[in-house]
Amino acid sequence: MAGAILATASAEVRIDEKAFGEKLGGWTKRSNHAAEYPLSGSSYRTFKPEVSPTPDGGIFVSVRIDHMRGMLASDDHAILEITINDKGTIVSAQSNIAIQGRAITSDVIKGGTDTAKAAGVDRAVQIGTDMVADLSAKLLREKIVEAGRVSFPSVLRHNYNLLFQSIRTEEIAAVAGTDAAAPAAAPAPAAVAAEPKPTGPKLEVKPYGDSPKPPEIPVKP
Repeated sequence: MAGAILATASAEVRIDEKAFGEKLGGWTKRSNHAAEYPLSGSSYRTFKPEVSPTPDGGIFVSVRIDHMRGMLASDDHAILEITINDKGTIVSAQSNIAIQGRAITSDVIKGGTDTAKAAGVDRAVQIGTDMVADLSAKLLREKIVEAGRVSFPSVLRHNYNLLFQSIRTEEIAAVAGTDAAAPAAAPAPAAVAAEPKPTGPKLEVKPYGDSPKPPEIPVKP
């Protein structure tokens, strides 16, 4: 029985880092590691995503975001984390904000019962909405009133939306195996060398024993 190569197709999930940076206004020329932009009257900085693979073939994405408060004040920091499955769908999200030594962390928002009926964009929107609502409620209980800090959950949502738009899935082919019992293919027959053609002048071949006639001697008168 002839052997066959078996191939399978799978999806590779990644974040389009270039597209994400362009949506934020572009990675800065001096470092190429962050994008700086104004939002809601304050200034923020987003660093390039840190991406690691998950056991199920998806990716885990972590993004650092700073609230830039000026030369005489310490910046606030936030971390946005999302998990994406092998189909390019966001399955969970979490965020935390560090303000003046206080850490405010949202719950891990997953696609639970309320979002199980939705998929793709609808599911991602619901996860983002629930995450920001949870973080905003906790921020309010801390009595945070500074404008740039109150807007921090909205900035996280802005980055979350742009990350979702930067998710890419690419089909890749992988060889699964070959039929080991199949006989090896017979080598192709060697080509027969062509008989060389003579390149020198053609020789005159005479029968054996045939000698040339002696020259005639002229008779004197």
